[in-house]
Parts: sequence; C-alpha cells; structure tokens
Amino acid sequence: MVTIARLLNLTLVVPELDKTSFWADPSNFDDIFDVRHFIDSLRDEVRIIKRLPKRFSRRYGYQLLEMPPVSWSNEKYYLQQILPLFSKHQVIHFNRTDTRLANNGIPLELQKLRCRVNFQALKFTPDIEALGEKLVRMLQERGPFVALHLRYEMDMLAFSGCTHGCTEEEAEELKRLRYAFPWWREKEIVSEEKRSQGLCPLTPEEAALILQALGFDKDIQIYIASGDIYGGERRLASLRAAFPKIVKKDMLLKPGELQHFQNHSSQMAALDFIVSTASNVFVPTYDGNMAKVVEGHRRYLGFKKTIRLYRKKLVELLDLHQNGTLTWDEFTATVRQSHEGRMGQLARRRVIADKPKEEDYFYANPQECLCESKTCDDLFGPDNSTAVQ
Repeated sequence: MVTIARLLNLTLVVPELDKTSFWADPSNFDDIFDVRHFIDSLRDEVRIIKRLPKRFSRRYGYQLLEMPPVSWSNEKYYLQQILPLFSKHQVIHFNRTDTRLANNGIPLELQKLRCRVNFQALKFTPDIEALGEKLVRMLQERGPFVALHLRYEMDMLAFSGCTHGCTEEEAEELKRLRYAFPWWREKEIVSEEKRSQGLCPLTPEEAALILQALGFDKDIQIYIASGDIYGGERRLASLRAAFPKIVKKDMLLKPGELQHFQNHSSQMAALDFIVSTASNVFVPTYDGNMAKVVEGHRRYLGFKKTIRLYRKKLVELLDLHQNGTLTWDEFTATVRQSHEGRMGQLARRRVIADKPKEEDYFYANPQECLCESKTCDDLFGPDNSTAVQ
C-alpha cells in the first residue's frame, strides 16, 4: 500500500486491521507497530497520516468508495484504472490489501521502496521488541534453537478442512466452525485429497518424524512458534517424546509478562516473528503469510537457514514409511535428498507466468533488496534463472 500510494502520489492513511476474523483480535496498527517511526522513516517518499480528517469520516456523512483492488496487479492497473477514480472520489478505502501488487515486473525503484518498508519502516512497538528480544536471549543462553512454526491451530484446520489425525468429533467441530464463518468460501472439503496435494499443515506427529529424518539432534531446543495447538498437549506428545527440549512463550516468561498480550493474537504472533527471525533454523509446517515473511527476513539477514518443507512429497513418504514400504533409512535419505535445495539459500525468485499465487512471493524472496541492478545479475550471475513457463 505504501508503494501504491507513492506510485499514485496519494496520501496513505495508517491501515486499519481486521477485527472480525476468527481470532477477534482488537489490536490496532499502533498496538503492534511503532507508528511514529513508520511515518517519519517514509516521509521523503509518501505522506502518511494517522487517521482520516473528520470531513471525510463516515460519522460526518461522507460516503467513501470501498473496493478491493485486483490481486497481483502491476503499476499500469493502478495508473490507468485506480488513479482516475480519485478525480471523482477524494478518498478510496481499499478493503482488501493483501497480495494486491504483483511480485514481479514492477519498476526497480518501487521494489526498492517495498524493501525499505519491510526492513526499515516497519518496527514493532518498544514493548513487543523488548519482550521478543528477551525471549531470544533466554533461548540463546541455553544453546542453538529451532523455531518450529507449527500451524496446527483451530482456525487453520477449520479453514483448510485438514483433519488428518483428528477424531471424528474434532473433524465435526472444525466443519461447524468453517460453516460459521461466511468469508471462508470453501465448505465441503475432502481432507485426504488436500493432504495428498500438499495443501495441509503437517500434524505435530508428522513434524516430529520429519525433524528426526532431517537429522536434528534430540537435545536441540525447539521453540513452538504458534498459538494453541489443536488437541493441546495430547497432540504434542510425540513431538515432545522425540525432542524433550520443547519450549513455548508461556514456559519461558512469567505470567505477568505475557498478560498484556493475552487475547491479542497479532501481538503474540509478533513475538513469535522476532524469535523465528533470530533462530538458528526456521521450519514452517505450512507456507502461509507468517512463514513467507519470516523466510524473507531471514534471507535479508544473510540467507539464514529456513527449511521450506516439500509437503506434497513428504506426506507421500510418510505414508510409505508408516505402512512399512520404506525403511527408516530409506525414508530419511529420501527426505534429505528432496530438501537439498529448500534451505533458504541464495536463489532467484521463482516466476510462473499467469499464476502469481503459485510463484515465490516478493516478501518471501525479496531479491531486489539485496542487489543493485534490475536483473539482479550482480547477485546471482547472468545465467541463474528460475522462470517457469
């Protein structure tokens, strides 16, 4: 949105956060981010104001134009279709703002601005920064640690329809929840089909086997970067048996330290983001927004190890091992071989023509933030191409 405001030479209002989602988090933007720093650090690029002037407020009878921009659009769309709307409407409220700008084909100066927003302008509030850094210090004092983004949470399972490992009662509860939220459009879902396509988060039990297959020592610290795991401690039993040094925020901090953040899932996620970015290894079990943005920050910080799990291949291997077709040694060898190029190492962003949702997202691999030329040949060399036809 900063980049679009800059392109169109418009004033940006500090964004409102969604308060109607499953988590019903009442947090505002300034509860999570340092707004003064955000505004000041971008002052030479775009004018940002904290709130709309009263004369443009709905409370005073002003009728805003509300619309979602088309996803994955380039600058031509915004210049030719959006900018003319401002001659009639002084204020436009974009009511959807995720993935509204293309990953690729954007002028380098605008991509560089995206970098500046991501890595310089957006800072967490001092309270979040301080507590996140305390968590990192406590973990580092005990030795190396892995941040496991275990996205096995109620909202994820209900939305995706992934119920592998759940009881019949749990599967029914998740289905009821999916029907209760109208903006989750897909209702009737066959869980095993989605799992076989690699579209489900790994279960805690599956994650334990994959971490073992990848060669992690049983004494490594594993920080669980997530909210409440669906099924609670019962579902973490296998993971805890394989890796006894599992830790979570509430195990490291005193109850009073987390009290301010309770029932504010976005602020809790900010703490997990700080820990995940600082970890020795980051392993997301699902490639949602959190996983992608952590991966991008870790690349920006020097290509820190991020294991991007090839879930479609892994569920196939897991089933073959668990039905006795693959021995443990065969299973581990194949898991490791299939992940040799998925460790967050230097690589061009993967481009898939006409399928932007399937290609690498800009913020997961922000290569323009690390190079000087439009083609980034200075970073990769001229022949390192990952375009997919």
